[in-house]
Amino acid sequence: MLSANLSSRAFSGCGSMSASTIRQLNTFTQRQALCPSLNNTATHDGFSEQKIVQSGEVSQRSYSSSTATTSEDLSLTSTDNKRFSHTAAQALPKSLPAMSVTSWISDVASRTMRQHLSDITVHRSKRMLLDTLGVGVLGADTEISRQFTRATFMLGQGGGAKQSEGGAGKRGCRVGGTGAVLWGSRSTRASPVTAAYLNGVSVHSMDMDDTWHPATHPSGPTLPAVLALAETLQHDSAGSVGVSLEDVLVAYNVGIQVQGLLLRSAKSACNIPSRFHPPAVVGVMGSAAACANLMGLGPAKCRAALGIAASNAGAPMANAGTTTKPLHAGKAARAGLEAAFLADQGIEGNPNILDMPSGFGAFYEDFDPEALLAENASNSEFLLHHQDIALKRFPAHLGMHWTIDAAMSVRANLAEDASVPLDLTNINKILIRAPPSKYINRPLPASEHEARHSFQFNACTALLDGQVIPASYHDSARTRPELLNLLSKTEIETPEDNHASFNEMYVEVCLFLKDGSEVKGRCDTPYGHWRNPLSDADVVRKFERNTAVLPHQSRQEIVRLVQDMSPKVKATELTQLLHAY
Repeated sequence: MLSANLSSRAFSGCGSMSASTIRQLNTFTQRQALCPSLNNTATHDGFSEQKIVQSGEVSQRSYSSSTATTSEDLSLTSTDNKRFSHTAAQALPKSLPAMSVTSWISDVASRTMRQHLSDITVHRSKRMLLDTLGVGVLGADTEISRQFTRATFMLGQGGGAKQSEGGAGKRGCRVGGTGAVLWGSRSTRASPVTAAYLNGVSVHSMDMDDTWHPATHPSGPTLPAVLALAETLQHDSAGSVGVSLEDVLVAYNVGIQVQGLLLRSAKSACNIPSRFHPPAVVGVMGSAAACANLMGLGPAKCRAALGIAASNAGAPMANAGTTTKPLHAGKAARAGLEAAFLADQGIEGNPNILDMPSGFGAFYEDFDPEALLAENASNSEFLLHHQDIALKRFPAHLGMHWTIDAAMSVRANLAEDASVPLDLTNINKILIRAPPSKYINRPLPASEHEARHSFQFNACTALLDGQVIPASYHDSARTRPELLNLLSKTEIETPEDNHASFNEMYVEVCLFLKDGSEVKGRCDTPYGHWRNPLSDADVVRKFERNTAVLPHQSRQEIVRLVQDMSPKVKATELTQLLHAY
């Protein structure tokens, strides 16, 4: 039986060094000093970790590549900070500005290695990775994912991976094989970009994927692209492990980090979004950076990939609550992967795309790249080290988790047993106090996807049923007369002190009964929020529930592989387990 009783250490990068020591060694600063501490890796017991020597310097062991170094990326020589070292050559690199957001983030994308991730960052990203796989497998069985898959294959966009010699960055790789797995399918494979796209759609199809602060869904645009690429990169060198699970973990963290940094370029990004859907804005940039890292691209090509990806960024919030919304994650995954390949082939975008109001700044009216640099360029840890993630318990917009927990608190005051029906005839009015956000204020949702974005629907469902599950959003449940009766009695207030931010909001649910009494429940921090994270055991339990279509042995093995994310295990050993019965 798949064990859910895992300690936090089971998901951690179990290095022997203290977090404080790692923080002293890891220093992401300006381009000139972009990790003077990056030359520091040793391999021990399946994990890459930093090791201090007596002189106070840091020793390095790196993998080698027989691929010749091109003139474009000769800034990466055998002394540079890459997973794969290259033959040193005396040539001038392309000229880059001394310091800009674009050059800084390009260096982070290119040069990040396992030892630059703290144990906390590794632990949290492994939890995210396992959760995303589970949500993606579950989402693949939804009608919306099936519709996207049918349309994609009808358009002839399925296909397997085509053989391609050369390119693929510095890894000495080629693209080939039989394509990448469509998660949760029986045996279907597709080209890397199609698999990234459809798996990204599946991850976001039920709105059960992770949410970060500032607000975005970081994994849906990133992990599907990284795994699809990892499956189809084939090493030429005999005896090579190929793309390892550790490589996947590093690239995935790069994608998360780039999204988090870009969201800190504008204060407005801290609020629940109202104009653009963040996964389609920062997600595509994270996908491009992650794929560039996995391909081993140097800073100049990483920079080009970001410029290309920006031309595929953006999606309006007006499509939230529709069947188009999952497209935002899928297209970001696909476009980011494409951008990395185009950059590797020599296509270039604006070299300062992340520094210009007419570049990435087009998405935020208060875009401030200088403040982003000043506040973040000297941070010694990845953002995930300090800012945890929200892993959802319910397949709905994150704001609904406050609502459901508040409603369940009210219900507990009226009926000790959640299975006991409430006396609905005694309810005169239901009042919800929530933050102002028009797209999640839906008095009478007309579809499953609108219901996932409705304060009213989720509060009334929790009150009526004592639970909220995937079937709660199906048409048969959504159109029940007793639920419609409760919705007709429901009102919303938006107090001035209730800010539209996942870091500040609260929700109160008040029942006014016909005898004149009032019963109130309030939630300030739902279980699963970054301030109150799911336990490791509950992360595994969620994964188990979401992946019931997978063989039992496959589920066990997936959990084990994600716990380790070993440099000695090929990424394909994980992805091949994502096929259903």
